[in-house]
Amino acid sequence: MEPDRPPHVSAGPAQGPPVRTLGAALAEGTVLLDGGLSNQLEAQGCDLSDALWSARLLADAPHQIEAAHTAYVRAGAQVLITASYQATFEGFERHGIGRVRAAELLADSVELARRAGAGAGRQIWVAASVGPYGAMLADGSEYRGRYGLSVRELERFHRPRVAALAAARPDVLALETVPDMDEAEALLRVAGEFGLPVWLSYSVAGERTRAGQPLAEAFGVAAGNGQVVAVGVNCCDPADADRVVGTAAAVTGKPVVVYPNSGERWDAERRAWAGDSTFDAGRVRAWQEAGARLVGGCCRIGPARIGELAELLTA
Repeated sequence: MEPDRPPHVSAGPAQGPPVRTLGAALAEGTVLLDGGLSNQLEAQGCDLSDALWSARLLADAPHQIEAAHTAYVRAGAQVLITASYQATFEGFERHGIGRVRAAELLADSVELARRAGAGAGRQIWVAASVGPYGAMLADGSEYRGRYGLSVRELERFHRPRVAALAAARPDVLALETVPDMDEAEALLRVAGEFGLPVWLSYSVAGERTRAGQPLAEAFGVAAGNGQVVAVGVNCCDPADADRVVGTAAAVTGKPVVVYPNSGERWDAERRAWAGDSTFDAGRVRAWQEAGARLVGGCCRIGPARIGELAELLTA
């Protein structure tokens, strides 16, 4: 028997379809992403200490997730990334949540972002986050890759979650924090079965994926794929982002997505961040010149920093 749970999110009338697709908006100029969801949830007093991380709040405190999204809308974000990065059927099952309820929670992640954007007075796109296999393990594996699984095994893992998210009709799938080009290939194959636009962003170290592959090769898996509206990097050091935006643009000919973390380092054993922040909103100018069109922040980048980016982009 599943544990007691709050009722399934019901938002009333759904927000109408966007006036423009995200791909069309990127063809016209730069679009602003939100920042780190988990750090905003912690700022709101939420405890994210268990393995489900922010995904637990989909079941326990969905209003907190909507509030976090709303904070980024108020800061100027045009794209909201859902709280589904670490939400998987396997992870929920370990917490006593069955598949039917897990599918509802994945759908709720999209609806909560829709609700937060509904009153913005401007167009807000919702990106359904599809995190890597390593995020489900909750042991830092997404910063290493090379899980010992084949591309087909990774496809089988990702397919049910992508199907559940796609059924909720987000504007785009965010295939994000991908450490390994094998997993990128698996994710793109699965996403191709559902027809939604996607962006693909790797987590990198220097000019290689976290698994050690040259980024020119890794970005190449998205070249020529019409479903991919942007390709780039996230959850990396800002200095690494500086170096690789041009590579992504040159290899794929696509708009580049870039949303680094603060520059602090994640200690998976201590489950804590260490070091100093090196994020500077002024970097966005160089990113734009190198081909970036979808920009924002990842871990430890909050609404204040997204507000700084919004001011620069509208100056």
